[in-house]
Amino acid sequence: MPRNTHPESHRQDRIGWLRAAVLGANDGIVSTASLMVGIAAANATTQTLLLTGIAALVAGAMSMAAGEYVSVSSQADTEAADIARERTELAEQPEHELRELAGIYQARGLSPELASQVAQQLMKHDALGAHARDELGISSSNSSRPVQAALASAASFATGAALPMITALFAPSAWLVPTIGGASLIFLILLGWVSAHLGGAPVLKAVMRVAFWGLLAMGITAGVGAWFGVAA
Repeated sequence: MPRNTHPESHRQDRIGWLRAAVLGANDGIVSTASLMVGIAAANATTQTLLLTGIAALVAGAMSMAAGEYVSVSSQADTEAADIARERTELAEQPEHELRELAGIYQARGLSPELASQVAQQLMKHDALGAHARDELGISSSNSSRPVQAALASAASFATGAALPMITALFAPSAWLVPTIGGASLIFLILLGWVSAHLGGAPVLKAVMRVAFWGLLAMGITAGVGAWFGVAA
């Protein structure tokens, strides 16, 4: 009996949860740190700062979970509708679907004869799976998983948001803004490194990307907070 002995490990199956986790953690660090830096720049007390951070963590985690669930559910509904339509076409027009699949393989470089043979073999083995994968681009490794995406986003957002809050607990009152900002920048750099490592992407590019947008967000928010603090 044939067995799958393919020894290589690919990162394609990580895309769904990795995207949601990185987005959640990045958003948690940037939004919470920026908000806290802005509040600190407006001369708020440490207690107010921490309450603000907690509110941002809870609201942000729920928002990320809801947004990911709704977004990925919509994608899953579209995929399910496409697969249902393909199932109907396979039942009503099997010869047309066979020619369509053979045409896909021929366009990828196979000879007409070989493309037809491959299409016939795959149709006998799993016709719907072959069309879902090669015609629609849907496979088990990249199919939509709403609950997984929602949980990954919420958990990673809460983790990211907790980091600047923990920093604020130990930061001197006179140095809240630079301490939270500097620590959050370090967290973002580490996040960029980890996400690049897990996804097999260039590390420097990922680090520079998250650091730039994090610095920009915290800098603008700190400026707004300082302006309101002076105005008050």
